Amino acid sequence: MLKTQRQPPDAELREMARYFYALKDILRLRILVTLGDREMTVTELAQELRISQPLVSFHLRPLRVLGLVQVRRVGREVFYSVNVAEIQRRQDEFMNLLTRAKI
Repeated sequence: MLKTQRQPPDAELREMARYFYALKDILRLRILVTLGDREMTVTELAQELRISQPLVSFHLRPLRVLGLVQVRRVGREVFYSVNVAEIQRRQDEFMNLLTRAKI
């Protein structure tokens, strides 16, 4: 007897697609890896990655919107760091989607 696979809701799949879309760019992955060591400002990230500050800001935005990076303000300075808990939550959610499809 064949079991039919229950498809996850479209909203859940759309959110997962947004997550992977944010990670599809190699520069965004480089930003996350660089922030894995310590929190940094946009200026520090630009210097470390040898790219312009506007380009760093452009790529930080989707990461920030999805909560993959955290923001901490001290006066006029803005520090970014990786939100490991959120990335882990989304990875776990993806694994749950995969395993639910097999049931």
